[in-house]
Amino acid sequence: MAPVASRLWWFVPDDAPLPLSLLDLAHIGGGETAADAFDNSVALARQAEADGYRRVWYAEHHNMSTIGSSATSVLIAHVAAHTERIRLGAGGIMLPNHSPLVIAEQFGTLAELHPGRIDLGLGRAPGSDQPTMRALRRDPSAADRFPQDVQELQGYLAGESLIPGVNATPGYGTHVPLYVLGSSLFGAALAAALGLPYAFASHFSPEALHRAVARYRREFEPSAQLAEPYVIAGVNVLAADDDATAADQLQRARRARVAILLGRGRRYTDEEADAVLASPQGRFIENMMTYTVAGIAPTVATYLREFAAHAEADELMVVHGAPAIADRLRSLELTAHAMGLTPT
Repeated sequence: MAPVASRLWWFVPDDAPLPLSLLDLAHIGGGETAADAFDNSVALARQAEADGYRRVWYAEHHNMSTIGSSATSVLIAHVAAHTERIRLGAGGIMLPNHSPLVIAEQFGTLAELHPGRIDLGLGRAPGSDQPTMRALRRDPSAADRFPQDVQELQGYLAGESLIPGVNATPGYGTHVPLYVLGSSLFGAALAAALGLPYAFASHFSPEALHRAVARYRREFEPSAQLAEPYVIAGVNVLAADDDATAADQLQRARRARVAILLGRGRRYTDEEADAVLASPQGRFIENMMTYTVAGIAPTVATYLREFAAHAEADELMVVHGAPAIADRLRSLELTAHAMGLTPT
């Protein structure tokens, strides 16, 4: 058994508010540029910091016209330079798209520039379609090596390289905390075996939530990073000042999912998106959004507390999905206040 951590920076007293964090896809809305999306990401992170959110994560997706977080480490660096305290990280880096050494160097650089503020969540999905995978030069068998690649990356960051004579500079000895992301039992088993926190993508792939969390908690082995299991669960939130506004934002968020899933370089009109939502594909999108709450702040707070218990989650990763930045900022603020968050 690996040594048990003597101090856990994420320990939360029993009487503390439920920790909330933010997942930001750097949404590029209609009529917006990527530069606009990056400005919005800074605004969201600053708001999250002021409101007491624990961390902000950015996800690696490629060839999606409405998502600007493809160069994840670069975006993290930009946002970190414009914030002061809040933890920032990848949620996640799709490790099979990359060399573990390069990721160790990138996140080691971030950790040296912003000590104590950087997280590294890791997934094995492509974050793209088949043509994009080929353009990324992704090895088709890379996903099969994911467990070994995670351990190789761990070694670089711990200063205990598994490859003699090869070290990550920067990265060596930074001990950037790792998280395993997933939506299946595979990720749960890997996180448990390595003694890492597990983040389940219930905000878009809810089916295996209970089985995955149960397996993770049952099989967890303590490690140098983590003494006890730690689960983060994703959830979609649209908090507004009145129910009618929240309902409107929810419909617009559903339309945005159509663009993300089917767009691939094109944008859908509201009428086209509504037609998709009324089709069998629409039922698929509804299932993706199983864990979604839209309403006024007390409604949202009640739902989040019940969902955390339902998911056996220690922390929630919130996706504020309103298409307009002003609405996302308001949702962020309303949710934080209703949940009793305070800045640290």
